[in-house]
Amino acid sequence: MKEDSKKLSLELAAERPNCSVTLGKFTSYDYMTDPKHFVFVGARYKFCAQMLAGMNRVLEVGCGDGFGSAIVADTVENLLCVDINEPLLEENRKRNDFLENVSYECFDFRIEARQDRFDGIFLVDVLEHIYPSEEEPFLSHIVESLSPHGTLIIGTPNAAADRYASTYSQRAHVNTKTFKALKVLCDERFHHVFLFGMNDEVLHTGYPAMCHYLWALCVEPKSP
Repeated sequence: MKEDSKKLSLELAAERPNCSVTLGKFTSYDYMTDPKHFVFVGARYKFCAQMLAGMNRVLEVGCGDGFGSAIVADTVENLLCVDINEPLLEENRKRNDFLENVSYECFDFRIEARQDRFDGIFLVDVLEHIYPSEEEPFLSHIVESLSPHGTLIIGTPNAAADRYASTYSQRAHVNTKTFKALKVLCDERFHHVFLFGMNDEVLHTGYPAMCHYLWALCVEPKSP
């Protein structure tokens, strides 16, 4: 029988279910106006997914429109995503209802800690939106919500890259950190802190001042 690659391609396409997923408004805007950034954000969530893989109870602080939910949910048992924007969370619940191990809840860590405890907590592009005056209670409540041997991951832009940020980012980013400042902040609260840099989707341990994005992987919170 004569080989026909077009025939094979059409057969394979027909086997795929006819389904589609709607993106949230922030992710959709990214995809339309800066598609490369869409990929970078995906890589950030992939890092969190790999670091937290196998954990039972995981919490995302500041989930936004829920783009990263599916990436992290694929590697953990249960994922709770919290944000302070209830209308956005309601959209997430409807749009991401195919994620059976993910739930969304309105919660403000500036005000209080959780009553339940988590094996892992992660923040992607959140800390830079918290005013310095709110930082202490915000982080203290997050750390208090971890289990005794829990892991916290913080991902945030490097203050050294502020000069290259867009007007929108400069307005929104009210609390960026340098490599050293992020290390001090986390050392105060954890026994073990590992820092990484990220440029675009590439994770590395290179020269901190040349990193556009910073990661702090924090393990075992100190007692209050």
